[in-house]
Formats: sequence, structure tokens, C-alpha cells
Amino acid sequence: MKKTPVFLHLLVTNMLRLRAICPSSWRVFQFRPISCEPLIIQMNKCTDEEQIFDFIERNKAILSEKQVGCAFDMLWKLQKQKTGLLKNVEYVRDHPQFLTLHNLATNKFKLMNDDTLVNVLYVTQQFAGEAHDPLVEALVTEAWRRLERFDIKLLSEFSSCLADQHLYFSPLMGKIADIVHRNLETTQDLSSLSVLMVNISSLISRQFQQQLVNKTELLFDTIDSSEVNVAKRIAEFLRNVRYHYQPLLERCNNVFLSNVDHLDLDSISKILSVYKFLQFNSFEFIIMAKKKLTEMIPLCNHPASFVKLFVALGPIAGPEEKKQLKSTMLLMSEDLTGEQALAVLGAMGDMESRNSCLIERVTSVLHKHLDSYKPLELLKITQALTFLHFQRKEFFVKLRELLLSYLKNSFIPTEVSVLVRAISLLPSPHLDEVGISRIEAVLPQCDLNNLSSFATSVLRWIRHDHMYLDNITAKQLKLLQKLDHYGRQRLQHSNGLDLLWKELKSLKGNMFPESLLEEMIATLQHFMDDINYMNVVEIASFISSTDYLSTLLLDRIASVAVQQIEKIHPFTIPAIIRPFSMLNYDPPQRDEFLGTCVQHLNSYLVLSSSRSARVQFHLMELNRSVCLECPEFQIPWFHDRFCQQYNKGIGGMDGAQQQIYKMLAEVLGGINCVKASVLTPYYHTVDFECILDKRKKPLPYGSHNIALGQLPEMPWESNMEIVGSRLPPGAERIALEFLDAKALCRNIPHMKGKSAMKKRHLEILGYRVIQISQFEWNSMALSTKDARMDYLRERIFGEVKSCQQSSTFLASGTIFAEDNSSTDSSWGMV
Repeated sequence: MKKTPVFLHLLVTNMLRLRAICPSSWRVFQFRPISCEPLIIQMNKCTDEEQIFDFIERNKAILSEKQVGCAFDMLWKLQKQKTGLLKNVEYVRDHPQFLTLHNLATNKFKLMNDDTLVNVLYVTQQFAGEAHDPLVEALVTEAWRRLERFDIKLLSEFSSCLADQHLYFSPLMGKIADIVHRNLETTQDLSSLSVLMVNISSLISRQFQQQLVNKTELLFDTIDSSEVNVAKRIAEFLRNVRYHYQPLLERCNNVFLSNVDHLDLDSISKILSVYKFLQFNSFEFIIMAKKKLTEMIPLCNHPASFVKLFVALGPIAGPEEKKQLKSTMLLMSEDLTGEQALAVLGAMGDMESRNSCLIERVTSVLHKHLDSYKPLELLKITQALTFLHFQRKEFFVKLRELLLSYLKNSFIPTEVSVLVRAISLLPSPHLDEVGISRIEAVLPQCDLNNLSSFATSVLRWIRHDHMYLDNITAKQLKLLQKLDHYGRQRLQHSNGLDLLWKELKSLKGNMFPESLLEEMIATLQHFMDDINYMNVVEIASFISSTDYLSTLLLDRIASVAVQQIEKIHPFTIPAIIRPFSMLNYDPPQRDEFLGTCVQHLNSYLVLSSSRSARVQFHLMELNRSVCLECPEFQIPWFHDRFCQQYNKGIGGMDGAQQQIYKMLAEVLGGINCVKASVLTPYYHTVDFECILDKRKKPLPYGSHNIALGQLPEMPWESNMEIVGSRLPPGAERIALEFLDAKALCRNIPHMKGKSAMKKRHLEILGYRVIQISQFEWNSMALSTKDARMDYLRERIFGEVKSCQQSSTFLASGTIFAEDNSSTDSSWGMV
């Protein structure tokens, strides 16, 4: 038998002696495990926080860094198992043994492995009470030191810890973005990548954004179809970078639809918010969300949960559900917090609900908390109350005082623009000297968003002063000139389309002041070689909203579409075509462009029910155009019932129309000689209609067989004679159309596609069309009633021009000839 070594005998003898002298020390030696596993097993058997804290108290002298990490993990797991009302974060945070655990982590964090370090950081943040916890700062610093060796899963967890601290723009988040970029090609974990995408979205370039989207598409099929959280994060990323990328949104939407039973109130609320922001329409998801949320109404009996339900369900609810929501909210309104009251007010704006009792209750809560709101929240309050026609004077007085006090102390351009915008919406939008000087002080630092916001606010201010005070000060005009100067400077100093587009993409073209629009178009033309399949849809949509005809930009868009059509999603093709249709312009390669687009669409025809109403209206327009312009195809008209429903509300006249109606009655010899808001065959609406006999004498309605708004009886005959055949021999039917500014391009008096198409259709139906632009009607030459009467007589009874002759428009004091070719463009039919 093998003998025991002498040193072991001595060790045992000494330990026994030590036990007799110091029993407590012996217990430490006796029970301290050679490995840390037994203590962790004991910890895992704990079923509540008290057991964990007792364990920490008993073993604090011997806990290793791994066991400290396990204690943090156990405490957080217990919290996650509890419902909202049972969570006791404050109790845990304030417990003496949590402080002991906190101190142990402070002493041992450098010994922790990477996973334990990041997990302790995450849990510490969840329990942290102080704004700047020294342990959190130490853990972040240590993690930064180890950053390059983190795998993608750990990197995503660490980035979420930084996001919880709102460090989206920090150098450390920038370092993480760089690591993701360098390792993107080998990344295969979409779950972790989607977390990183959301957290680094504020720092990435347009090119990196597209690389992430491409990688996501490649990896999407690797995730389980039940991975709702991954799909939510992908949709959130697209919202953060303002990228309406239809293919990915559809795939995410399919995941949501296939996991309806697993979506709770929070999930549905977030998804609806993303869809609203990105203007993504999913009829199927809306129906599902409405059903699930409606079922939750009786279950949400706490203000916090019911407010969330009210905000999510309200805008999509039916009349009965809205009534139920509002009545329940009335009962809970006195218990709302300031934040909840703001959310309810915003939802009421989305619902277009002007329930006076609920508005009063909510605004009384807002009034109590008004001093606690930040500038952006005050803007939301002002916008919502203006939209809801709220008129309590004392509320707006306090709101104005608060906005002005914020403005006097603000030096951040975005914040100043938000405050000025809110003030401009008030019943009294006037700015004092201090307000004007604050705007002038931040102008050199403003981007195009801020400058556009300032310009809109100042113009609103000028209109108010002109209307109510009959006064426009030199300071207002000088401020507009400065805004124009800095806007031009900002555009001229742009050094790339990507950077410029970051500022333009959140703006609509019609928000640009007239003085800057031309400069903006020139800048886009300067960078038009950078237009490609990644940005062509957004730029086409932007141009549509400007009403500005730039043939260079439209030709480039057509060229990109033809050359890179395979990289463009079919659902985005209508947005590419739209500016050509709206602005009534044919590119040089029109046939190739149209053919390529139509062929690409045909390969992907799936009519989504979410688009059915809009598609049905456009289908009606197509049906009408083909029936009128291509009778040789003998296509039947099958939208009569749809048009009857769509045109139910037609018939009312505003003040200006009533004034014109009375003038026409005087000119034509009686009110029975003119009709207003006339529905033609195929349901075009004519502003005013009259009939002249062969001697140019007005014919009163009722003296002959005229039945407008009804279709001809079958058999289908030449549509050229539908209306004309019902008039006395030699008589003519006249349509008078008053065109507002939207009927013409902003930069030149070129008629847009919709107006040109309508004129063409009315002429086919047998009308002589007289189009009068608002520039002409409101010009100095027609500033008196007599001048307008003479003008109407000349246009109605004067020499009848041929349909082939061009009409004229008086815009900005100059007469322009309308190009005949505009009315022959095929784009009016698209």
C-alpha cells in the first residue's frame, strides 16, 4: 500500500489544531469549495431575492467574480418573471446586500470574462438609480478595452447597454459600427446583427446602410419564421434610417401575420408606429391588429396600459370602438400623467376626434404639467390643439409664455426652429425682438430642415400680420432674405448627394420656399450622376412633391430606371413614373422607359388588399381614359357604381365659387343659365357649365333634353358624340375650369398632367373648355368686379378658338403661351 506523504500529514495536523483554536475560520476552510460550482448550484436554487441576499451575506468574503456575475444574473431573472405591478426594482436596488454585491463587482470586474462583464453591466443598468453609476462607467471602460475580441453576439449586447444610456452618437458606438462594417461579410447571425443595426443606425453612411439591407435580405431565410423580435428590429432599423424598402418590409410583415397569436399590445403598438412612419400599408395587418386590440379593451383597466391601447387602436378603430375608447378614457382622464395626456392628445389628432369633453379633460392635465414638457413636446401639443380647434385663451397664453421663455435661453438650431414653429401656430404668432435675434443667431449653424422650418414659420407670421394687422415689418422681410441667403449657401456648399439627401429626404418639395426651390433643383442636377437604383425612388417622389419641371433630372431618372430596372423593386415603379405623369413630361426614351417599367410590373402582379381602394381609383381613371381616348378597343365602362359612391359629397361651393357663380349668372342672363359642380359622363367634375346656341345666346337649363351625369344607352357608339348629340343643332356646351396653383408647374406655366388630361377628355365629350388660372383671375388687371365681368364675357362670347390652338395663362403679370404638346402627352393616362 502506498504511504501518505509526510507534508500531507503535517497539513492535516495543522488544520485540526486551527479548528480547535478558531472554529469560525475552520468553517471557511471546511466549506470553501475547490471549484466555484457548488456555490453557483446553491444560488440557482434560490426562488426569491431574499434567499439570494441571504446567500450573499453568508458568502461575501469568498465569492469569486464568476459567482458575483451569477448573483446579478439571478436577481434580474427573478425580475423578468414578474408582471409589471409585481416588479420590485427599487426594493432590490436599495437592499444593503445589493450594495455589497455592487462593491464586490467594483473590486472584481477586471477578473471577469467577457460574457460576465457585459452581463453585469446590463443588469447593473437595469437596477441603477444614479444617473452616473461609477460601476457602470468602470464596466463600459473595461468593455471598450476588450471590444475588438467580442464576438457579434456579445457586441450586440454591449451596444444595447450603450443604447440604454443614449450613447448613440458616442465614439464608442462609432467603434462598434466600424467593427460591424469590417466583419459584415462573414456575419451569419441575423438576430445579433439586427440588434446592432438598430443601435448604430444614427452613424452609418448611405452605402453602409444599403450593405446592411442587402446582408439582411441574404440572411432573412436563415431565421425561424417565429422570430418576431428579429423582424421588429429590422423594421425599426428601416424607420431609423427613413428607408421605405418594400421587399424587407413585406417579409417582416409576413412574419408578423404568421405569428399573430404571439403579438402583445407593446408589439402591435410598435409595429403600427413603424408602418405609419414609413407609410407602409398592410391591410391584412391592420385588420388583425384592430381585432386583437379591440379584444383587449375590457382587459386594460390601468391608465398606463389603456393609454397605449388608445394610441394604437384609436386611429384604426371603427365608430363603435372609438366611442368605447373615448368613454373609457373620460373615466380615466383624471389619473393620467403628463406623458400619458400628451400621448392621448396626439392619438385624438390622428383620430380626428373633436370630443369636447375629452379634449377639456386632457388639456386640464396638460395645463398642470405644462412646465415639465420639452420644446418638441410643446410643439406636438400646439399642433394637436390647433388641429382639434381648441380655443381656451388662458391655456394658449401660458403656452406662449413658456415657448418664449424657452426660446430666449435656447442656442440649439433644431430646438429654436421647433419653438418658433410652435409659436407660429398660436392664435397670436407674433415674435418680439428677442425671438427674432435668437433666430438670426443660429442661422449660420442651420441645416436645410431648420431653414425650411424657419421660412414656413415666418411666412405664417407675415400672413397673420397682413390679415389681422394690415402690416408687414421690414424686420420680417429682412429675416426672410437672411433665410434665403443661408439656404442658398447651404445648397451651394453641398459636396455630395448622400449628405445633401440626408437633409432633403425628410422634407417635402412643396415645403421649400419659392426662392430656394430653383437653387435646390440646380444642386440636385449638379449631383445627378450619383442618382442610382438605391436613391432613384426617393428622388422621384421628392420631385413629384415639388411641382418643378426639371427635364434633366427626369431624363436621368428614366435612364436609371431603364439601365438598372432589375435592381428596382416592382412595387416602387409607380413612384418612379409619377413625376412624369404629374408634370406632363415625356423623356426622350419614352417608349423604352414605359415598356421597361410595365414589363417589370407585369412580372410581379399581386394585388395586395392593402392597396385595393387606391388601386381601384387608379383603375377607374385608366378605364375612363381608355374608353374616351381609345374607343376602337371597345373596352366597356364598368366603374359607374364606384363613381357614384365616390362622388356622393360633390355639390357644395365655397365663398369664392359662389362669387364666381353669381358673376356668371349676371353675364349669362340668369341663374338658370349656369350650372355649378357638374358631373359629366365618366364622372369628371366641371366647375361651371353653360350652353350657347348657334347665335351665341345662352340657353337656360330645362328648355331642352339635357341629362348630364348619366351614361349613354347601349349600343356603344363613338364617344365623340355622347354629349354633342343631345344639344340643339349648332349649340355648344362650355366648361369653365378655374385652375389653382397646383395645376401648373412651379417654375414655368406648363400645365400638369392631370389638368391636361381632363381638358382633353372634356373636349372629347364635346365641351369647349375655358381654363382660367388663379394667377390670371387674381391679377391686378382683374382686380375689380367690372374687369372680371368683362373678362368672362370675352372668354365666353368672344371668338371661339380651335382645339388645336394654344390657350394662354397670365402668371406673375406676364402672358405665357401654353405649349400644345403638353395636352398630347401620354403621361396623363398613367
